[in-house]
Amino acid sequence: MVNNPVGVDNTFRKKIDREEFLQRARERERQEQEEDERRRSKGKGPPVQRKPLKQRDYEIDLESRLGKTQVVTPIAPLSQQAGYYCSVCECVVKDSANYLDHINGKKHQRALGMSMRVERASLEQVQQRFELLKKRKPAGSFSEKDLDERIQKQQEEEEERKRLKRERKKEKKEKEKAALQDQEDVDPDIAAMMGFGGFGTSKK
Repeated sequence: MVNNPVGVDNTFRKKIDREEFLQRARERERQEQEEDERRRSKGKGPPVQRKPLKQRDYEIDLESRLGKTQVVTPIAPLSQQAGYYCSVCECVVKDSANYLDHINGKKHQRALGMSMRVERASLEQVQQRFELLKKRKPAGSFSEKDLDERIQKQQEEEEERKRLKRERKKEKKEKEKAALQDQEDVDPDIAAMMGFGGFGTSKK
């Protein structure tokens, strides 16, 4: 058996340096804590205070391009593509119903800086609104005379409808009479020779 020289490690066992591993563990814990803090700060920032919903002060244009033809190319900018373009969200919606849903929706309102909550009106605001509506509509604009005129107009329209209906009925009867008269004028022998004896009438 050969003796190993002094100072040579021939045990082939892994040596564990406790200090090194403790330091690695502390470093790993510190990194995990930093990542957690970063994640929390991203996810939960201070709550954004948004304005309550307000009534639109502009008219929505849904009919300006109605009935017009347009050449659509894939390289055209979004604002010139087919459909309704929203400049706030930079998207194109294909029809008017979806466009209205979009501009009244959460995403669009958030882009405008509004929440989906409506501001609660105070008593004074409601009274001011009533006053404004009273001023807009002149006093005494609706009277019994107006009501009588509307009823009379409605009755006249109803009578006109009935008269037209009677005239149509009368015209229809006259056409039927004329058809019967033509039928009677046909000679029965010629009708039999041609293959029809009559048009469902017993008159001769």
